[in-house]
Amino acid sequence: MAAALAASGVFVRDLLGRRDDPRLAAVGVDAVVLATPDGVVAAVAAAIEPSDGAVVLHLSGSLGLDVLAPHPRVGSLHPLVPLPDPEIGMRRLLSGATFAVDGDPLAAELVRRLGGRALRVDPRRRAAYHAAACMASNHVVALLGQVERVAASAGLGLDAFIDLARFAVDDVAERGTVAALTGPAARGDVATLDRHRAALDPEEVAAYDAMVGLARRLAGRGALDPDLLHTRRAMSTTHQPVCSPSVPSVPSVPSVPSVPSVPSVPSVPSVPSVPLAPVAPVVPVVPTERLAVPCS
Repeated sequence: MAAALAASGVFVRDLLGRRDDPRLAAVGVDAVVLATPDGVVAAVAAAIEPSDGAVVLHLSGSLGLDVLAPHPRVGSLHPLVPLPDPEIGMRRLLSGATFAVDGDPLAAELVRRLGGRALRVDPRRRAAYHAAACMASNHVVALLGQVERVAASAGLGLDAFIDLARFAVDDVAERGTVAALTGPAARGDVATLDRHRAALDPEEVAAYDAMVGLARRLAGRGALDPDLLHTRRAMSTTHQPVCSPSVPSVPSVPSVPSVPSVPSVPSVPSVPSVPLAPVAPVVPVVPTERLAVPCS
């Protein structure tokens, strides 16, 4: 964020790290940008001495402005682009990205300086907004991680499927989600879904079933009967009745016809259990930087 602001013509005075004293960060500047993990935003804001002239802003998508108390001027700007490293992040922040802003008008002004588009989110719906942002980015990456694993089991690399994913997103942007949806779940092809499940590692099945459910919901088909999602094995067994030879007739004793044996009943296959997908461990995020950003 500091590099992007500097490239857009904003004079960046200080870059304060986790070991620096932030108490005077708001002195002599127009804005202080807190680029920290959500869990420490409130503590860092509280450590800065309030100033009537400086706006204290955070970059969190899930937090409101209450965490910036007791500063008189507060705001937030959350970029709707992934920032995997500083160099890529700077380019994306300057690419006309969308930012969710709140609070002081200076937040929207900084977005304008970056060449981005500012939108305001109702503070009461902030958590839902951030959940949608995580689905659009983090969850897509996690899903492609599953694609990579399953593709490897077929002897292929992830690169073979990147265009498929990219064009699917392009279709959503151009046509909307419903019109862009294709595939067996959308058309109700349960037999193909069963073949997929039979080919998957058991640890991949729960996530696959969850995505099948979402696709069917989008297509307006409703949920499948869970029993139909289990692999069905057709059984075609022909049973011929076996008769014992008839007993020869004896004078004055009528012949007794043999009693046909009862065909055996085919055993019913057990329904395999569906293991739950393993829960990924939570990885703590290390604080990056706290910026004091004066606007020229």
